[in-house]
Amino acid sequence: MASQDWVEKDFYATLGVSKDASADDIKKAYRKLSRKYHPDMNASDEASEKKFKEVSEANSVLSDPEQRKQYDAIRAMGSGARFTAGGPGGGAGGFEDVFSGLFNGGAFQGGRGFNPGAYGGGNFGGQNINFEDLFNSAGAGFGGFPGGGSAQPAKGADRTASTTIGFGSSLKGTKIGLREPSGETIEVRIPAGIKDGQKVRVKGKGQQGAGGAGDLLVTVNVRPHPVFERDGDDIRVTVPVSFAEAALGGVITVPTITGQPVTLRVPAGSSSGKVMRVKGRGVERKGVAGDMYVTLQVAVPSELSDDARAAVEQYAAATEGENPRAALEQDAAL
Repeated sequence: MASQDWVEKDFYATLGVSKDASADDIKKAYRKLSRKYHPDMNASDEASEKKFKEVSEANSVLSDPEQRKQYDAIRAMGSGARFTAGGPGGGAGGFEDVFSGLFNGGAFQGGRGFNPGAYGGGNFGGQNINFEDLFNSAGAGFGGFPGGGSAQPAKGADRTASTTIGFGSSLKGTKIGLREPSGETIEVRIPAGIKDGQKVRVKGKGQQGAGGAGDLLVTVNVRPHPVFERDGDDIRVTVPVSFAEAALGGVITVPTITGQPVTLRVPAGSSSGKVMRVKGRGVERKGVAGDMYVTLQVAVPSELSDDARAAVEQYAAATEGENPRAALEQDAAL
């Protein structure tokens, strides 16, 4: 549901993206900024904490197609007119000012009421807006307006919040408590397998309205892991191997997200960047698990013992004349 202060906030500028940015662009910008300003990375920095909250709020709105649609509509309307609380009969800056300007003064002249059904919509800042979408009438009419019909009592507005959990908690699922200003704690169940940026809905914990309370939408941010990286429901991990293991082949042990390591056979002649697939060792959701992809990285020792150096020199002598860059110059030609 729309927030009253959306007119004052430029969520696109907060994330540093254009107004026509794709969902992927918004996600990338959010992840970059959330890591930069995350409280865990900026201890006791109030400015960073404030920026992190602003970034999280902007992402929670722009990453939700319905909320983004409402936000764009309200921002477009706010660029040409402001809603303020008018007195009896409509004071300056009230709804009459907005709609009379929109319909050339015809909607509110002569004491006539405003009938949204007669107009259907309007154009604010070059954007077509459907009044039923804008006011969430859902085709039920506008109660209290002539010709609008009698609408069901509206629920209260949804509220938004955000939380950050660890990588392991996102895979296994967890429960968190969000504390209200009143002191009440709202328990939020985070399902297993939730992705960074996804939302959890807590029914009935939004603002109270005539038709009942709205919901609470909690955006879940997941802290990056130092070893594992999630790619959809797959897991990616980079594993160092020795030169001997890469050249001659061998068996290595690789950690997994379940805590139970697996053994892999490295083929002889493997190079850095080689990817090996381990089926069924990714994120499990609804009984189906993704895969784990292991990228090999040949580790070169920074120091060599005398025996090791002698062995490498012997190897260099034995392979003299071999040039791994032989085709590089030809391939690099423009």
